[in-house]
Amino acid sequence: MRDLYVIEDPAAATAALGPVRSRLLAELTEPASAATLGARLGLARQKVNYHLRALEAHGLVRVAEKRQWGGLTERLLVRSAASYVVSPSALGAAATDPGHDADRFSASYLIALGARIVREVSDLLRRSKEIDKRLPTLALDTEIRFRSAADRAAFSSSLTDAVTQLVSRYHDESARGGRTHRLVIVAHPLLSQSPNKERL
Repeated sequence: MRDLYVIEDPAAATAALGPVRSRLLAELTEPASAATLGARLGLARQKVNYHLRALEAHGLVRVAEKRQWGGLTERLLVRSAASYVVSPSALGAAATDPGHDADRFSASYLIALGARIVREVSDLLRRSKEIDKRLPTLALDTEIRFRSAADRAAFSSSLTDAVTQLVSRYHDESARGGRTHRLVIVAHPLLSQSPNKERL
C-alpha cells in the first residue's frame, strides 16, 4: 500500500468523492468483502459490489485476497493507499492558480499557492518513483502566537529580510548542474476554539 494517492483524473475524483464510495474507502484500511462491508454500512451486497467495481476501475482499491466458498469466489479488497488527496489538476483549466490572483496578501492567493504545491509536487513525486529516486523536499511547520498586530507585522518584516539574505547567499543562477527549487512561506491564523462567533 502506498502512503499517498494523488487523484488527478476527474473521473477518479468523481468516483472517490461519492458519499457511499468515500465511506467504503474509509472502511477498507484492512481487506474486506462486499458482504462484510454491506453488513457494516447497512447496504445490500450487490450495491456494495457495484461501488467497489467503480473504485477498482480507477485504481483506488485493489484485490488483496480471493477465497473459494464452494463454487463461488469471494474477493477481499483493500484501499490502494493509506490516504488520498484530489489534485487541482482534476479541475483542468478551472483550477485555482496563483497567477490569476493579483492580491498576494489575500487568503485566496494563499490557497492557490497550496493548490500549486499539490499539483507540482505530486507530478514530481510520480516522476521520482518512475526512476526510483527520492525527491528532495523540505517542509517546516510550527505555530507562533503574536501579542499584537504590530508584533505580527514586525515578524513578517524580519522574516522577509532573513529569507532575502538567505536567497541572496545561496542562489546561483549560473551554477552548472544546479537545480532551481520553489520556496513558499505562508502563515494564517489557527481556527479559534472560542465560543465568540466574532473570532475566526
